[in-house]
Amino acid sequence: MGSDMTARSAAERLEEVRRRIREAAREAGRDPEEITLIAVSKTFPEDTVLPVIEAGQRHFGENRVQEARAKWPALRDRFSDIILHLIGPLQTNKVKDAVRLFDVIHTVDRPKLARELRREMDRQGRELPVFVQVNTGEEPQKAGVLPAEADAFIEACRNEHGLDVIGLMCIPPVNEPPAPHFALLAKIAARHGLKRLSMGMSGDYDVAVKMGATHVRVGSAIFGPRG
Repeated sequence: MGSDMTARSAAERLEEVRRRIREAAREAGRDPEEITLIAVSKTFPEDTVLPVIEAGQRHFGENRVQEARAKWPALRDRFSDIILHLIGPLQTNKVKDAVRLFDVIHTVDRPKLARELRREMDRQGRELPVFVQVNTGEEPQKAGVLPAEADAFIEACRNEHGLDVIGLMCIPPVNEPPAPHFALLAKIAARHGLKRLSMGMSGDYDVAVKMGATHVRVGSAIFGPRG
């Protein structure tokens, strides 16, 4: 009975997140269909994720390559239309598995990683769309290219490394209002004609939608608190 209740509540929370995204989009004069909800399933086991898949969710985000490798191949055998997003920092020694497992990479932030991704995509014959991660808060402990270096890095990713850069991603500092960071990301993206913005998490995804997010990464608001 307990797991059934958990299953129902996960599906109900998913629908509530979808409703709030629709509402925020309409308030901003946007089409809700422009926004991709990524359910962040990191640390949650297969039996917690399954009810959300069964409720129709198809975009999922994982932070760690090793966890995705253990969890998703079996699920994708059953649900072949799932799109898997890597939303955590990527070490160059994990690039081979990342290119094999994921469909979109949100965390390209340094030349060495860009080079390795290009090499591995060529080896595997896969062309994954990528986001460049920008460290909008210039936090030393956080991944992402600094805003002052973003323009040159985006151009290098496209022209030097031949990556399919489709947008930008950020994670604002936890102790600051997110809106200025979302605005900065949108401004950098606009300079490069990039239409996709991966920004907004469980606590601020509605704000992100109002400020132009096309991809929101929502975990605990769907799956509940992590243990």
